[in-house]
Amino acid sequence: MVGRRDGRPRYEQIAAHLRAQIMSGDLLPGTQLPSTQQLVEQYGAANTTIQSALAALKAEGFLTSRVGKGVYVRDRQPLVVRVGAYFEPSPRGYSYRLLDVAEVRPPLDVAATLNLAPDGTAILRHRLTLHNSEPVDLSWSYYPTDIAGGSALAGRAKITGGAPHVLSELGYPQVYFTDRLSSRPPTTDELEGLELPDGVPVIRQFRVIYSTNEHPVEVSILIKGAHLYELLYREAIGTP
Repeated sequence: MVGRRDGRPRYEQIAAHLRAQIMSGDLLPGTQLPSTQQLVEQYGAANTTIQSALAALKAEGFLTSRVGKGVYVRDRQPLVVRVGAYFEPSPRGYSYRLLDVAEVRPPLDVAATLNLAPDGTAILRHRLTLHNSEPVDLSWSYYPTDIAGGSALAGRAKITGGAPHVLSELGYPQVYFTDRLSSRPPTTDELEGLELPDGVPVIRQFRVIYSTNEHPVEVSILIKGAHLYELLYREAIGTP
């Protein structure tokens, strides 16, 4: 059976090949790429095609130019996130910007997950995460109004200890969470909010946090630029 052929523009194919080599470590940080002419010969592509591929990788942060010397693999490691239900901003350079707090009717998938009535509402906290002042993550966190209404989650003040602390005080300690991960092209708001280069997809995390008795108390939708992040999950393996 003949498989599907890669119908992407040639420059995207070349950029994908170089990107994979960089991410696998075959092209180490500081490595100088072959000259444009050598890449033209290697890939059998036009000079403008090679230049477009290199420009895309520069925009994503994988390559950098040194005037009069050439193009090099940039010493840029992905942001490896140890995935958890919550982490405090830390000296590593993370900070948050609260974009909105409101009582809303959430999207249908969120409402269904939180077991809300057809006319039920949730408290929305919409945030932008930054790393060294650069946008890296947009999040929309929803809490049932009958739990979070009138609490610190419904206000704009900084919450020491974050949502876990507030929910615990309300009698809903966080017990565990689940993540569903998918990838897709960004919306216009996501592209602009995260300042994404053209052609970069986003990672979408649909996170559900449960309290005791399997009670869902938070749903968060987290959007990350796929060129910036690696998500690290760790779970003990043992006898059930």
